[in-house]
Amino acid sequence: MDHGEHGTNGRGRAGRALIAGAGIAGLATATRLGRIGWETLIVERAPGRRSSGYLVNLVGPGYDAAEQLGILPELEARDLGTFTSILVKADGRHKFAVPQSVVQAALGGRAVTVFRGDLESALYRAVQDDIEIRFATTVARVEDGDDGVSVTLSDGSTERVDLLVGADGLHSGVRAAVIGAERDLRVDLGLVVAAFPLDDAPASVPDASGTTFIGPGRTAAVINLGSERSSAFFTYRCPDPDAELARGAADALAAAFGDLGGGVPDALRQLAANPSAAYFDSVSQIVADRWSSGRVVLLGDAAWCVTLFAGYGATLAMTGADRLGTALEDAADIGVTAALDRWEAALRPTITKRQAAARAGVRQYAPPTHAHVWLTDMTMRAMLIPAGAQRPVTPSST
Repeated sequence: MDHGEHGTNGRGRAGRALIAGAGIAGLATATRLGRIGWETLIVERAPGRRSSGYLVNLVGPGYDAAEQLGILPELEARDLGTFTSILVKADGRHKFAVPQSVVQAALGGRAVTVFRGDLESALYRAVQDDIEIRFATTVARVEDGDDGVSVTLSDGSTERVDLLVGADGLHSGVRAAVIGAERDLRVDLGLVVAAFPLDDAPASVPDASGTTFIGPGRTAAVINLGSERSSAFFTYRCPDPDAELARGAADALAAAFGDLGGGVPDALRQLAANPSAAYFDSVSQIVADRWSSGRVVLLGDAAWCVTLFAGYGATLAMTGADRLGTALEDAADIGVTAALDRWEAALRPTITKRQAAARAGVRQYAPPTHAHVWLTDMTMRAMLIPAGAQRPVTPSST
């Protein structure tokens, strides 16, 4: 590759980027920028690599982005496939099932289903030999200028880069430093969500199946794909999400779902034995008028956080990273800031649509009344009609 023509920082040479966040968005950005000749450094607040247990469906643009980033073969080797989705009553008795064939038809041929941790691992392996990752390190101060960004890190060091990428999640420190305080940009939807892997297959859930209970204000889903391939998903309405988070996942979920039967007691037992394995957070979106300022850009949950209810979180993180790389290939001609503006203008309509879909999805995953639960049941039963089959029952993030 001729770095004098491609992947430049606007001054005729390949650029250097600092990426805050070693999750899907950050690793995908490092992968894409590396392909156009940029040097990248990642800083990550966690002391080491993390994994989380919820499922990620990559279909359509998500599948395309995985292919473009060169990680599709590894993901296909870890593909969990589709499974039968069973809607259950509070005591675990079955209402009806959406067969695996219907779910497969809804997803289509170009689709993979993997654990989020497997997706992050594939992205990590794609860049591990080419980049430096500093764990237990955050961005402390940012000084943006016309010809570069000076970033002071929490370890006291300073880095001079052509681009700072905030891919550090819902509670982004880069966003707070450059765009605005979280309290001014975060829109809480009045729910919390938890997802975690199950080391032991839940005995009350049939093999190659997932059971989903949907009641007023809450959903509980438990998936049995065998040992170390199973997982659980919970979400519920609450008046004070921050107070729920302060209780911790094991205590909060036991109080909110302890009355349920089926596979739920087993999932809660495994959570109590290993509470640190859970992803547990408020269901919130970030709504910002802009995702960049000068040579600083936000990406993924730091920029928009469509939530798990939108079903496109990982897809949008990887698509955003892929398109960012494409935009920066033009930086030699139009400059970095103009390239960032062009990237945002093209991506924002999709984000706006997915955020709206997530807000509408609250009624599906946390119906306000029993009447809404009944309507949800009827909608799902319609999936059994071949012409009406459109989406799987069990919630996941794409």
